[in-house]
Amino acid sequence: MYKREIREPRAAPVENGIPLYGTWTQAFESTELLGINRPYKWPIPGWLKDGRIKEWETFTVQDDQFFLYAVLFNAKYFRSAQVFLYDKETKGLIRFVKFLPFTGWHLPRNLANASIESRSYSFFFRIHGWLDAHSVRVDLDIKAAKKRPALTAHLTYDMARKTVTPMVVNLPFSGRRCLYAYKAVTPVRGDMVFGGRYVTLNPAKTTGVFQDFKGFYPYRMSSVWCTGTGRDSAGRRIGFSLAENQARETFKNNENALWVDGKLTPLPPVRITMPQGIESEWIIQDMEGMVDMTFTPEKQVKMAANLIITRASYDTPLGYFNGMLLNSRGEQISIRNMWGMGEKLYIRV
Repeated sequence: MYKREIREPRAAPVENGIPLYGTWTQAFESTELLGINRPYKWPIPGWLKDGRIKEWETFTVQDDQFFLYAVLFNAKYFRSAQVFLYDKETKGLIRFVKFLPFTGWHLPRNLANASIESRSYSFFFRIHGWLDAHSVRVDLDIKAAKKRPALTAHLTYDMARKTVTPMVVNLPFSGRRCLYAYKAVTPVRGDMVFGGRYVTLNPAKTTGVFQDFKGFYPYRMSSVWCTGTGRDSAGRRIGFSLAENQARETFKNNENALWVDGKLTPLPPVRITMPQGIESEWIIQDMEGMVDMTFTPEKQVKMAANLIITRASYDTPLGYFNGMLLNSRGEQISIRNMWGMGEKLYIRV
C-alpha cells in the first residue's frame, strides 16, 4: 500500500535559497517563495520573479442542502474572485464573479494571523487565516443584482489540532520552481442570508475544505481537481482532495489526500479522465488500488476571460462521487453519492 514520508516541521518551504520538497502536517511560518535563488536559468529582477508566482485560496462548505464555493485568485497579471451557492434541493444557483486586470493585492505569507480583503461597491470578501486561534474566518457580502439576490455569509473553519490534521506540501516543477499547498477538511459553523432566507450552519452537519496555494506555474497552467465531503455509512466525516497537475516526481509527493474524522491519509498520484467530455462522467483512479471513483456532474459552472496578453478558462461542475478510497489502515471507505465539485483549469499568463 502507498505510503509517504511525513517530514519534521520547518519554518518555510525555502532554506538558504533552495526549495524544500516534501509533505508536512503543520503550516509553515512563512510561505514566501521569492527567497528561492535563481528559480529560472537566467537571473531576472525581483518584480518579474514575483509576477510569475500564482496564488489563491479556496473554500468549499456544504451541509445536506447547500454547497458554497468561494475563491480569491491572484495571477499577478489579473485577479479574480468567484462565489457561488448551490441549493441541492431546488437546484438554484447564486453566482458572483469579479475579474480585474493587473494585481492589486497579495495573499498573506502565513496562516498564523493574517488577513486579506477584496472590496468594491457591490462586493466584500475577507479572509482571516488565524491558526494561532485554531480557525480560518471567511466573510462575504454581495449586493443584489437584476438576476441575483443579495448574499451574506460569515463562516468559521474549526482548525483545532486535536480534531484536524492538515496536509502541507511543496512540490517540484522545473528547475527550482515549486508549488506550495495547504489543505484541511474541518467542521464549519456560521450563517448565511440570501433571498430572504436565513440559514444557520451546524458544525455537526457542515464540512468545509480550506486550501491555500502559491507556485511558480508555467506560462501555460493546466490542472484538474476533484473535492468532496460528506458522511460515510458509519457517520464519520469524510473529505478528500485530488488533483492532476504539472508537478514532477508525483509518486514521492503530491497534493492528494483523504480525511476521515480529521485523520489524514496521503494518497498516491491519480489520473482523472473524461472519456465523453467534461459534462459527462469523470473517472478518477490510481495505480495503487487506493482510489477508484467516478464523478457525475449535475450543474455546470463556467468562466472564461481573454485580456489579450492572458487567457483563462475555468470549468467547475458540481455533482456527486461514487466509488471507494482506502485509508492508511487499509480500510476501504465507501463513497456513495457524496457531493462535491470538479475543476478543470487552463490559464495562459
